[in-house]
Amino acid sequence: MKLLEHLLEVVIFGSRWILAPMYVGLVGGLLFMFIKFAQEFIHILSHLITAPEREVLLSVLALVDITLVANLLIMVIFSGYENFVSKIDVADHEDRPSWMGKVDYSGLKLKLIGSIVAISAIDLLRAFMNQSGGDGATPIPPQQLAWMVGIHLTFIISGVLFAWMDKIAEETNSH
Repeated sequence: MKLLEHLLEVVIFGSRWILAPMYVGLVGGLLFMFIKFAQEFIHILSHLITAPEREVLLSVLALVDITLVANLLIMVIFSGYENFVSKIDVADHEDRPSWMGKVDYSGLKLKLIGSIVAISAIDLLRAFMNQSGGDGATPIPPQQLAWMVGIHLTFIISGVLFAWMDKIAEETNSH
């Protein structure tokens, strides 16, 4: 019976490697984000001289948005792989991020919600900038804009609640 229990535990422990291809897939997602970034950047360059300031600003905001999503992917890939699959053995590499290996699941959750809030804020800013029109953009209906604000506030409240729950859990663990 002890042998069966040990075998089961080895299989369960090894099952974490099922996540590895998923993280490789996220690396592919990072490549997709790079392609979209390059497309948007080329679009800005091709219209830079003739485009109104608002359009350039909105395009730059799109670049920031894409970059934030890419940063989010990197955090999920590195932290998720290290927390759930295996340590990444690049400890003495000069370019190793200082946070790598130090972000636990709780920290990753807070960084994720923080990035989502930032991405949502940029999308909301872009929507508000389109509202004033002037460049032929179709204004967003007020009801849809209200939903966007509501969803953004939900993200903010969720982030605060996550942080608060982690603080409570940390204080409980120290007792």
